[in-house]
Amino acid sequence: MTHDHIARRLLLGLTASALIAPAAVAQDAAQMPQCQVGEFAMGLRYQQQSAEVRALQLQAFALATERLDAAVAKAEDPARLAVVTDLDETVIDNTPLLVRDMQACHQYDTWDTWGFWERDGKPTLIPGAREFLDHADKVGVAIYYISDRFGENKPSTIATLNELGLPQVSEDHVLLYGTTKVERRGVVSEDHEIVLLLGDTLHDFDGVFHKADTATKREKVDENRAHFGVDWIVLPNATYGEWSEAPLTAWDAELKTE
Repeated sequence: MTHDHIARRLLLGLTASALIAPAAVAQDAAQMPQCQVGEFAMGLRYQQQSAEVRALQLQAFALATERLDAAVAKAEDPARLAVVTDLDETVIDNTPLLVRDMQACHQYDTWDTWGFWERDGKPTLIPGAREFLDHADKVGVAIYYISDRFGENKPSTIATLNELGLPQVSEDHVLLYGTTKVERRGVVSEDHEIVLLLGDTLHDFDGVFHKADTATKREKVDENRAHFGVDWIVLPNATYGEWSEAPLTAWDAELKTE
């Protein structure tokens, strides 16, 4: 989750909500042409229901396990190594919140419902996440959870992670929004060598992606291609991101059907 688009999206969400009659709110947003948030339906179905996303998630954690084992095998002291992972849509699945908001025609990426979810919601684990994290814990590597969840809800987030049975969950190992992710990774690097980063958005990996536009991010991905699949493991997230506002490129041929 990112806070970069809160103000802009909040205005859009309030405007859209004001236009929806109360009787229409209970309908599926995908069947409501006047409800702009309905455009997220296909991405949410892909993220929550598709077997392909599940396969990608399992694939990501299988690769992460291989890379971690290789790093441990070369290390003189595995206890000096660290894995840093994002939470939302990387380790835990928040799509029920997003679907609920979409069905109520509420622009969920204004993040104004997220605090309630952090305190009272029941996210589930991304497939493969617990197995990977348990393995990292077993081989003696430090695990840090760096997320842009709200800092004031840290007790609730820690309680949720404990309920999900994740290892090394503590005040020191759960670093939430307040400073940038670059700064929080810097805190980890003071005592550990970070050998693996996991996330669903590119600023989970490097500050060069933070607040950059989509075109710049694509360029920086190419410049950093040696990291992907090696020490940077990306999880799929088709539900939110600045890419959702990017213009599309169409074939310029005349439409013909047969």
